[in-house]
Amino acid sequence: MKVVIIGGVAAGPKAASKIIRMVPDAHVTIIEKGSFLSYAGCGLPYYVSGEIKEQRELMETSAGVIRDTAFFRNVKDLEVRSGTEALEIDRAARRVRIKDLATRQESTLEYDKLVLATGATPVIPPIPGVDKGNVFTLHGVHDAEGIKSVLAERTAKDVVVIGGGLIGVEATEALVTHGCRVTIVEMMPQILGMLDWEMARLVENYMESKGVRVLTDTRAMALEDRGGGGKVTHVKTDKGEVPANMVILAIGVRPNVALARQAGLEIGEKTRAIRVNDHLQTSDPDIYAAGDCVESIDRITGEACFVPLGSTANKQGRVVAVNICGGDEAFPGIVGSSICKVFDYCAGRTGLTERGAESAGYEVISAMVPGSDRAHYMSESKPLLMKMVADRKTGRLLGVQITGPGEGAKRIDVAATAITAGMTIDDVAGLDLSYAPPYASAMDNLITAANVVRNKRDGFMVGITAEELQRKLQANEDFFLLDARTPEEYAEVRLPKSTLVPLGALRRRLAEIPRDRDVICYCAISLRGYEASRVLAGAGFRNVKVLDGGLAMWPFEKEIG
Repeated sequence: MKVVIIGGVAAGPKAASKIIRMVPDAHVTIIEKGSFLSYAGCGLPYYVSGEIKEQRELMETSAGVIRDTAFFRNVKDLEVRSGTEALEIDRAARRVRIKDLATRQESTLEYDKLVLATGATPVIPPIPGVDKGNVFTLHGVHDAEGIKSVLAERTAKDVVVIGGGLIGVEATEALVTHGCRVTIVEMMPQILGMLDWEMARLVENYMESKGVRVLTDTRAMALEDRGGGGKVTHVKTDKGEVPANMVILAIGVRPNVALARQAGLEIGEKTRAIRVNDHLQTSDPDIYAAGDCVESIDRITGEACFVPLGSTANKQGRVVAVNICGGDEAFPGIVGSSICKVFDYCAGRTGLTERGAESAGYEVISAMVPGSDRAHYMSESKPLLMKMVADRKTGRLLGVQITGPGEGAKRIDVAATAITAGMTIDDVAGLDLSYAPPYASAMDNLITAANVVRNKRDGFMVGITAEELQRKLQANEDFFLLDARTPEEYAEVRLPKSTLVPLGALRRRLAEIPRDRDVICYCAISLRGYEASRVLAGAGFRNVKVLDGGLAMWPFEKEIG
C-alpha cells in the first residue's frame, strides 16, 4: 500500500506513524514544504518568552530525540521529503506532482491513499505597510526566530499585536516578559472571541493591570515607517496612532485548501475548509484530510465549524490512519475546548458561549460563579471565575467558560466530558468528583455553578448581569443596591450607589429596605447576596435580584476606599 501524506507538522506525522504501526510493510511518504518536521507550534510563544530555551525542544520527543528526517526514516520507517512542495493532485492517475525547492526539479509520486494535512496560513490584513521590517506573524519556527532576533537587539520597546485571539494574547505575555510595552489592537468589541464579552472583559482588565494596553473596537489602518529605515515605527488606527518598533500580526488563520480546490474536492461553504465525512474522507473516498485544513462538526449544534487546534489535528491523524488501514473509526466532532495562559490567569472555554447558544436557537440560562479552586483555607487556594451556560427547557449543559489564577483546565475538561455525554445541570450537580482540600473544595466549582443555574431555573434566584446593572447605574434608574458584606469589606471597595446592609443584620433592618423599588443584592461572590435575596423573599419582598458573579466578576470600575 502506497500512502502519500502532504503536510509534516501535526496531523500528517501522526497519521504516518499510526499507519506504519498498523501495516508495517506500507510505503508512506510525507511531503513537507518547510524544513521543520512535527514541531510543537503551540509552544512557539513560550520559545519567544524564553521558557523554552532551545529550538530543538520544539521538535523533540518526550525522550529527547529530535523528530527529523533521520528519525522518521530510522525509527518510523517513513520516507520524509522536507523542503518539497506539492504542486498538483491528479486524481484520475492517483499521483501527486511535487517540486524539490532546493533543486527546483519536479517529479511525481503515485498513491493508493492520499492524506491532505496542509494546515492553515496566517491571515495578513490588506493594509499598507505589512511588508515592512520588524513585522511578523507567529505561525512557525522561522517567525519565532525573527521575533527573538529583534528582541535580542533590545530595540523593540514598543510592540503592537494586531489581533486579540489566542495567539495574540499568548504572544503578548511573551513580549512583556522581555520588557516590551505592548498594545493589543483588536477590531472586535472584545479580545478572545471564544469567550462571552463579560468574561473577556475580566481578562482585559487583568492584562491592563500587567501594563498591557488593550484597544478594542479599533481597526489597524496602516503600518508606517517614519524613520526611513524600512522598519515599522508606528501603527495608524482609526482611533489614532500607536508607536511600534515591532508588530505581530495575530488576526487568525485560514485553511490551506488550494490543492484540494484544484483537485475538485468539496470545500465547506461556511468554513471555507475541506469538507470531510465522519471518517475524514473528502469527496474523493481515496483522499483523506485532517488538521487545520478541514472543517469539523460541532457536537452540540451539528453544524460545520472551523476550530484549528493541535489537539484536534493529532486525534484526526490517528482516525485517518485507522481507516486507511482498513478500520472503521469515526471522528465524532468537537465541542470547541480551548484554553490559554494569560500571565498568571488561565482563560478557557468548552461548548457554546451564551451568544453562540442563543444564535443556535436555545433558550439560554446562565450564571457567573466565582469561587476558590480548592478549599479556601489552603494556602495554595486561588480564585477561579466561571460562567456556565445551559438550555432552560431541557437543562442540558451547553458550555462553560473560566478565567482567573485558579486551576481551570480540569474544570474545562470535566465540562467537556459532560457536554459530550449530553449531561444536564442536574447530572453535573450530582457528579462524584474527587475531593481533598489541596485539590478541590467539597463542592467543586462546577457543581456549585450547576446549582446556581438550577436555582435560577427553579425560581429561587433571579439574576442580573453586570452589564444590565451598569446600564441601570448610568441611567440613574430608581432601585436599591444592597451590599450584604461586612463594614470592613465595604469600606475597602464597593459598587457605586450601593447601601451597606450586612447579611447578619438584614432581618432586623428590613424596615430600611424599600418595598416599592427593585432591590439588587450583591457581595464578594454573590453567595451572601443570594442569601440576602432569600431573606427578603421570605419577608414578602417581590422584586429582588442578585448580581451575577458579585464583585469578583464585576468588569467595570468600582469605588475604592
